[in-house]
Amino acid sequence: MKAIVFDKELKLDKNYPKPTPARGEALIRVKLAGICNTDYEITKGYMGYVGVLGHEFVGVVEDVNDDDKSLIGKRVVAEISYGCDDPECEWCAKKNYRHCPNRHTLGIWKKDGCFAEYMTMPVNVLFEVPENVDDEQAVFVEPLAAACEITEQLHIEPTQKVVVLGDGKLGLTTALTLNAQNLDVLLVGKHQNKLDIAAAQGVKTQLLSEFTPEKKYDVVVEATGTASGFETSMSLTKPRGVLVLKSTVATGKELNLAPIVIDEITVLGSRCGQFTPALRLLENKRIDFTPFISGVYSIDDALEAFEANKQKDNLKILIRI
Repeated sequence: MKAIVFDKELKLDKNYPKPTPARGEALIRVKLAGICNTDYEITKGYMGYVGVLGHEFVGVVEDVNDDDKSLIGKRVVAEISYGCDDPECEWCAKKNYRHCPNRHTLGIWKKDGCFAEYMTMPVNVLFEVPENVDDEQAVFVEPLAAACEITEQLHIEPTQKVVVLGDGKLGLTTALTLNAQNLDVLLVGKHQNKLDIAAAQGVKTQLLSEFTPEKKYDVVVEATGTASGFETSMSLTKPRGVLVLKSTVATGKELNLAPIVIDEITVLGSRCGQFTPALRLLENKRIDFTPFISGVYSIDDALEAFEANKQKDNLKILIRI
């Protein structure tokens, strides 16, 4: 089968072995997949991963190695991590596989990803896609679930003020999600064309160049991925407010963390999320990801797709398998 593989270099392998589902797994024919910034970071050495890339997808189940075969023929998406299922594992017992110390993570850690004609995943992390959600929306479930994670971790009252910093895919998705949950959210970014995507769906927006930082926000979501964004976030969080870190910032720059102590700010790390609320938002048409799509490439043109993903003006590049 065809697969996009990274092993010191990115390549399209037209003779990659078709996977065979283990007990409890499904064989999935991938229809559409999305390139994430994590995929790009892996090509630069992140996680030391070798194998098929990709973790955002929608596909059709063709076979199930289990007694229950009800998913065969159904469109599905999958949580990206699955655990060890050891009875003694507290994370697997709570179905919070993303923190299992022996987890596998699709296209990132110890598990071939979705940039291939076929893939396998355990049935217990698969979710059927509602009929009224098309492939171009369903492929966004994984990042949407990550945005939903914020309100799973943190109760935000309707009267509280929320600001999201960063108008990339992560910031836009987060702002749209919080807005769809009827919260008072402002998106601040550097690119008017990206802010317009959120504004068209009812989100309040403001250019960073015209934004006056004030320490008045109950919840601040940092989604810029930069050290300067983290510093700005601290300057916006009111005393005893919550600073949510949605992007990973790896930097050698010295950071002044005194405001966190002085203002008694709670810092909350937020990563992956559950798929059920994300699928519900899409099923109820609360969010439209169509404006995110900057290009759709065939798997044969996957290397061109990765080059397109590097262009700052592009938001989301999809690969049709």
